[in-house]
Amino acid sequence: MDFALWAASPYVARMLPTLRQLQYLKLLAEHGSFSRAAEAAHVSQPALSAGVQELEKILGAPVVERTRGAVILTAVGAEAVKRAEDVLARTEDLVEAARNAGKPLSGRFRLGVIPTVAPFLLPRTMPGLRDRYPGLRLFLREDLTPRLISALKAGQLDAAVIALPYDAPGIDHARIGDDEILAAVPAGHALDGAGPIPEGLLKSEDLILLEDGHCLRDQALAAVKIEAPRGEDVFAATTLPTLVQMVSSGLGVSFLPNMAVKAGLADHPGVVMRPIAENAPHREIVVAWRAGSSRAAEARLLAEALKLD
Repeated sequence: MDFALWAASPYVARMLPTLRQLQYLKLLAEHGSFSRAAEAAHVSQPALSAGVQELEKILGAPVVERTRGAVILTAVGAEAVKRAEDVLARTEDLVEAARNAGKPLSGRFRLGVIPTVAPFLLPRTMPGLRDRYPGLRLFLREDLTPRLISALKAGQLDAAVIALPYDAPGIDHARIGDDEILAAVPAGHALDGAGPIPEGLLKSEDLILLEDGHCLRDQALAAVKIEAPRGEDVFAATTLPTLVQMVSSGLGVSFLPNMAVKAGLADHPGVVMRPIAENAPHREIVVAWRAGSSRAAEARLLAEALKLD
């Protein structure tokens, strides 16, 4: 049979999964039960179960193991979910792009922001962004970089504001600006003084840091070329304000981004801010998006609107 005739035949069309079936499988993976997945899909449980069974017939293999009280993905199911997320994300991109054709940054836009940027960048840029793009409906999510990157690749976010360097294959980005990393020193500490801290004076045993998962922690340590302090008794903060309070209490030396210092976070009598060496370390703040996203042009516009001074 001629390939073009074969590809156009109804038989081949029936052999392809539908978007609805892929959505059912994705929701099943997310919720871990047929009842909760059906509720999220706004369909009956038998309808969702039938859709998943039809998908299994098309693929020629089970996608889930049905056990009492739990649903477990098979190897085929896990791979199908991974590919379904990409297909569904690109389909959502298509719909959103069609709806907003000729109207950049209008309609729904899902933006992730890392915690060491969100409270310092967004308050000063959001009013101007709303004035420039009145049709924009921005949905914000604050989270750590690894989870934001995963959400970008799964199509759960349209873009994310993150800090580089960070290794993220399949992700493109546009620059917002550089943000210097500074040392926060307790008043009266041996490093309390003026001017840059000479190279080699910062010691790992003096440091208190953000907990694992915050890219600022890794970027600062890489910049000063020292390893993180080790041990069960080492304090690790979950937020920058907590870190500042601990520094002011004399617990140790830490690092703060300049945008946080400019926003007044370090305005505390017990905290002294100092540059780190003559060649001050920086992190690059960018807007990132999934490579190939139809909203890439809008993400670039967003980066322009969020530019650092």
